[in-house]
Order: sequence, then structure tokens, then C-alpha cells
Amino acid sequence: MDEVRLEAILHALSDPVRMAIFAEIAGGKCVQTCSAFASVCERLIPKSSLSQHFKVLREAGLIRSERHGVELRNTSRCAEVEKRFPGLIAAILKAHARPSRV
Repeated sequence: MDEVRLEAILHALSDPVRMAIFAEIAGGKCVQTCSAFASVCERLIPKSSLSQHFKVLREAGLIRSERHGVELRNTSRCAEVEKRFPGLIAAILKAHARPSRV
């Protein structure tokens, strides 16, 4: 966690699909498989794109993925990120939950 950079977190969450994926994982009480996100933001996401999104979230330090058979089970690292960057994830998730005004 010492190597996690703020810039990497902000970059990872700048994409609406990744933000939606992370918000779902962070708000969930159980692990989430990658296949649970085949449809995000009301559109189908190809497996290759979904894999890339999870890779970016993982490399940014936002999620942990563990292989169980052919599945990857994903959990948030919110508590760990909170220790390094207090208040960051809560502020981002709050802003994400706020309805956008166009």
C-alpha cells in the first residue's frame, strides 16, 4: 500500500465504467466476481475491456482480486486506502452517488 499513488487512484476512477465498478464493489458486503459486471452503466462490456478495467483498479490499489478456480473474486481495499489517504474514498464515492446536473 505504500507504493499506491494518489494519481493512480484518480486516474483509475476517472473512467465512468471503472467508477461504477468500484462503487459497486466498495458498497458491497461480499466479494464480487468479474462476470457480475458484464453490464455496467446500462451497457454490455466486452470481457477484454472488463479485464482491463479490473487491471487498472487493481494496479491503482483500489481492489484485491483472488483467483478461485476460473473466477476472480474482487474485494475493495477501502480500509487500506483510507489509512493512506484519509477521507479520499468517502469523498469520491459521495460525489459519485450525487446525481449529475446537466
